Amino acid sequence: MEKAKISSYQLFVLILLFQLGSALLLPLATDVKQDAWIAVLIGLIGGILLFFIYYRIYTYYPDALPTTYLQKIIGTFFGRILAFLYLIYFVYLSARVLRDFGEMLAILGYSNTPIAVNQALLLLVVIYTIKKGIEVLARTGEIFFIFIYLLAIIGFILIVLSGLINFDKLRPVLEHGIIPVVKVAMTQNIYFPFGEMVAFCMIFPYLKHPSKLKATAIFAIGLSGINLAISTAVNISVLGAAYISRTQFPLLVTVQAIELAQFLERLDIFFMLAMIILGFFKISIFFYVAIIGTADLFHLKEPSRLAFPIGYVVLIFSIVIASNMSEHFEEGLEMIPVYLHLPFQVIIPFILLVIAIFKNWKG
Repeated sequence: MEKAKISSYQLFVLILLFQLGSALLLPLATDVKQDAWIAVLIGLIGGILLFFIYYRIYTYYPDALPTTYLQKIIGTFFGRILAFLYLIYFVYLSARVLRDFGEMLAILGYSNTPIAVNQALLLLVVIYTIKKGIEVLARTGEIFFIFIYLLAIIGFILIVLSGLINFDKLRPVLEHGIIPVVKVAMTQNIYFPFGEMVAFCMIFPYLKHPSKLKATAIFAIGLSGINLAISTAVNISVLGAAYISRTQFPLLVTVQAIELAQFLERLDIFFMLAMIILGFFKISIFFYVAIIGTADLFHLKEPSRLAFPIGYVVLIFSIVIASNMSEHFEEGLEMIPVYLHLPFQVIIPFILLVIAIFKNWKG
């Protein structure tokens, strides 16, 4: 492990920025139309339940990274294999998020620049920060957290003052009952973004005051879920559910619709700035846990040396995972939740928890 410690407030900030990340950028639960904000809240409940699984495992091995305690739970051989699969999973998610924001940059203002260049420039900033360690990333998060929330509050006020919100677009509520909403929440929203908290299992051991972990994490997850539900409801009330299902970046279109006093308009640059900051933190967390986990698994003394090699793998992954944006989003909705998120976020942690409980009870 890196010799570093972060405060509970810094952990709160990192979780919140991480959860908002690409979840603010992309449309959520479009299958249930105007009830998408309800699906987000139900997904939040499921996400908190998943966190309790991760937290319970952590309480048995508070001073060890998952790459270490996996070997204690299921044995050295299978533990190392499973740990390596988790590292590949984190690298892949880092590449997917990088691709999300590469596509955003290509659409917003760099259409003539190859997407690989956009992604490489963003990744270079991530690599530089991660080489400095988790403490630097946490302190950076403290600074940008205030900035992001100021932008969010100002943006919400401007949307209200512009008279864009139409609550009729949120009706009828639960038109087809609660079952379709729960189904979407349990097959989509619970995994993205809440289940991605599994990455923080690699960061929990760095917390300075472990006794504050549960309250800090639940508060951060809850606040991020409420923020995402509000953002989803605002997007629907401004654009309508039918339009959101046809656009890749609904919050961008909502911000573009702001027009106040016939001079305050075209605020895309602020949206772009906020999204790049959030994307930076989400990529950085996935990237950091992949590096620190690799160093722990293979007993490397200087994890920072892995930044460029793993960064190169992330960049290549981000380019080859899909040939175009439509294919990229289709994989994220249909394949990734079933074949990656479900086993790595739910099934495997639950099995590990059961084994850990029996092992510690026996001891």
